[in-house]
Amino acid sequence: MKAAQAPIGVFDSGIGGLTVVREIMRQLPDEQIIYFGDTARVPYGPKGPETVRRYSSEITAFLAGQGVKAVVVACNTATAHALGMLQANLPIPVIGVVEPGARAAVRGSHGGAIGVIGTAGTIASGAYERAIRALAPEIRIAVRACPLFVPLVEEGWLDTEATRLIAHEYLAPMTAERVDTLVLGCTHYPLLKPLLSQIMGPEVRLIDSAEETAAETARILDSRGLRAQAETRGEHRFVASDAAEQFLRMGQRFLGAAIERVETTTLG
Repeated sequence: MKAAQAPIGVFDSGIGGLTVVREIMRQLPDEQIIYFGDTARVPYGPKGPETVRRYSSEITAFLAGQGVKAVVVACNTATAHALGMLQANLPIPVIGVVEPGARAAVRGSHGGAIGVIGTAGTIASGAYERAIRALAPEIRIAVRACPLFVPLVEEGWLDTEATRLIAHEYLAPMTAERVDTLVLGCTHYPLLKPLLSQIMGPEVRLIDSAEETAAETARILDSRGLRAQAETRGEHRFVASDAAEQFLRMGQRFLGAAIERVETTTLG
């Protein structure tokens, strides 16, 4: 197989990274994707950096063994803790979600504060603050860890009364800081977008890094001559480390017929 016709590997702690997959499918329709969701070990947010790096190494080793031509780390916590290590250790391009999300946030803000919500691990890493300040040193940034959002999304509780109450509690400081742009700093959070948008109001722009990450993936593939040609794309593959049936049910809610079956592979 020519390198350009090899699949793109994408991974996340669970199903949230499918938001990135959906955008890659839209922007790069000729590409084949192998997605790994680490549903046995979700969530990554409360785990220590070394543990996240170990999980990320195991998953990228699996994806490399499947012959991928690039890896997209569709997990903000793994990007924050492991991206540099993965880029140093792998001979193929590795793309994270933090810097593309930061670029979109700076572009979307109109002088107010930029808010960032994410897992405990992502927020504690300071990755978004560094990336945003590298682009706009004077901008005000408000951050908030929202650790309950990932399990709520994995459970499919996207708009229950409990989810609404928790979201109001988490987002109150963002409202108080008068943010005009809110970065959804976890790939699970876009599944809560309608609810978060209701709470923040129509004047606040919600930044989902998936669109910018897919565009970054396209730029990198083009620069390396790795863009696939239409006539030879194979089927997308979806792999979970546990609970494949639940993954399939949730995945079909926002990928539709693109996901028909889920393989199970246990790592670690």
